[in-house]
Order: sequence, then C-alpha cells, then structure tokens
Amino acid sequence: MTEHELTTTDRTRLRRAHLRGHADRATAYAILDATMHCHVGYTIDGSPYVTPTFEWREGDDVFWHGSSASRALRAAEGAEVCLTVSLLDGLVLARSGFHHSVNYRSVMLFGRARKIEDPAEKTERLKTFVEMITPGRWQTLRPMTDQELKGTTILTMPIDEGAAKVRDGGPIDDEEDYALPIWAGVVPIRQQVGEPEPDPRNLPGLDVPGHVRAFRIG
Repeated sequence: MTEHELTTTDRTRLRRAHLRGHADRATAYAILDATMHCHVGYTIDGSPYVTPTFEWREGDDVFWHGSSASRALRAAEGAEVCLTVSLLDGLVLARSGFHHSVNYRSVMLFGRARKIEDPAEKTERLKTFVEMITPGRWQTLRPMTDQELKGTTILTMPIDEGAAKVRDGGPIDDEEDYALPIWAGVVPIRQQVGEPEPDPRNLPGLDVPGHVRAFRIG
C-alpha cells in the first residue's frame, strides 16, 4: 500500500470480481465527488441501521450532516460506521440471464465518526458544502441562527479504510452464446438536471440566479 491507496483490510478485500476492484484514492475520490448522495450504516442498540444522507469530501476526509435530534447521528459519535456511495451507469443485457449485469461505480468506506463541535468550524463546513453544490450561493443567503447551527450535527471521518468497485463495458457471454440470435448490449442510465422551478412565493422580479442555472451533478 502507498499513501495514494486506501487501506485494505479483511472486510474491504474483494472476494470475487477482482478486476473491478480499485484501491487507489483517485478512483474513490472521483466517485465520492460525482454525487452528493450516500448511505451510512450504524449500529444502534445492537441492530443495524442504514440511512440515506448527503456527503461531501474535503481533502482526505468525508463529511455528512443531519439533525441534532437524529438517533443515528447521536449513536455514531465516536463509533465505527460504514459510508457507501453507489452510481448506476447502465443495464447490461447479455444472451443469458446468468450474465446480465449492471455498469456501476461504488465506494465503501469504514471508519470512526467524529462530531464537529466548534461552532465556527461547523459554519465553515456547512458553507463549504453549500458552495460545492452551488458555488456563489452562500453569500446570497441570510446568516444561520445560533439555534439552526445548534440543531445541526456534522460528522466526519478520515478516508482511509475502504475499497472502490467499477464495472463498465458490454456483456460478457459464454463464447458459444455469441452465435445465438439474441440482442445484447447496454442501456445507459444517467441522472439528469432539469429546468429550475421557482418557488411560487418568490418576490416579483427575481430571476433564476446564475449559480442555480450552472448547477451540474458532480
């Protein structure tokens, strides 16, 4: 392992489809940066819970946030968690049901969650999150209140132990099946950004800001 690779352990070592595995940070970071959506797994009172939330990466650390009243976030402080990001890129149709597959990108990270306590740091982290999504928006918003900041929990963990998996390309059939008169190929699947929809209670004369029109996934 080098400083440019994720730490591989028994729980992140691939048991099958080894060619799809990637331990380099560049691949993992590209997947994390390609979407905001993730799932975080917690253990609460001996039972597993997996919750969807938004994540963002700053350097070699990943962050996520939620309500300070969240039982999952309270249980995660100082505890081991698993954060997963997955992107569906296509449906792979083969000449047999057994060889059907999907094209995807995913990364799974393990670590010990740390709660951001300092109000100034919490504010800065939330600003970074908003600015990563819509650069230039933070300065247009009213300042957060102390109560809003108190009601928000931010957790983080270092990006260290984990693994990424990627599958792309077409179907891989048994050699003899290529002679069969069966259509095979890939149906691409993409997320798409639509036209902004104004709030009906916007004040008259407000145009869609440039930072909203410029929004792109990833």
